[in-house]
Amino acid sequence: MDETETYAALTDVFRDVFEDDDLHLNADMTADDVEDWDSLSHMRLILSVEKAFGIHFSTVEVGSLNTVGDLVRLIRSKQS
Repeated sequence: MDETETYAALTDVFRDVFEDDDLHLNADMTADDVEDWDSLSHMRLILSVEKAFGIHFSTVEVGSLNTVGDLVRLIRSKQS
């Protein structure tokens, strides 16, 4: 899966978790850029990403995420 495909799949996850079909991701996006992205929805998002991509994140990895771009890089590193 290349970066474009990762963003497309991740966009589907975000749209489902945040119930917003108009949501478009970019590498610099943070929780401040998405309405209703709070600590509870963050955990739902991480669990949904793990399920969608068939991967698992450690607590340290999740704690190091600051942007959507960070998440994409982490996903891709797990798929290599």
